[in-house]
Amino acid sequence: MVNGQVRFREVRLIGTDGEQLGIMSSQDALKIAEEAELDLVCISPMAKPPVCKIIDYGKYRYEMIRRDKEAKKKQKIVELKEVRLSPNIDTNDLATKTNAARKFLEKGNKVKVTLRFRGREMSHMNQSRYILDDFARSLADIAVIDKPSKVEGRTLVMFMSAKKN
Repeated sequence: MVNGQVRFREVRLIGTDGEQLGIMSSQDALKIAEEAELDLVCISPMAKPPVCKIIDYGKYRYEMIRRDKEAKKKQKIVELKEVRLSPNIDTNDLATKTNAARKFLEKGNKVKVTLRFRGREMSHMNQSRYILDDFARSLADIAVIDKPSKVEGRTLVMFMSAKKN
């Protein structure tokens, strides 16, 4: 609430330098703010009595927006990368896929490992689970399993993320 929107009977007023100006009516507080050519801003409406501060509201809003932008810059967005395998994958191909997943994990992304089955491969789903186990074992030094392998339709799916240091 700013200026005319502040309609409390009594408010605790804080000056421009942070000094306490005491408890007074909101009309008196607004007059003091107008004399200083600044705004009366209610910063804590739930307090008894509500706390208002005399500040330049435009500058305050600008600083809040800047602070939010700075906080957003420092955030790390974690992406989900997918590595697809097939049940009849060769050891060299599995090593290549493992290296790709290792790069994703080192960058801080999560990895979704899918083992896709087609046609007659569906009848041997349980025998192929060892492929995902080998994949997880080869990345155990830098990754942990978030969700263990589980069947979703025609695929076995497992989620991995980088270990926390």
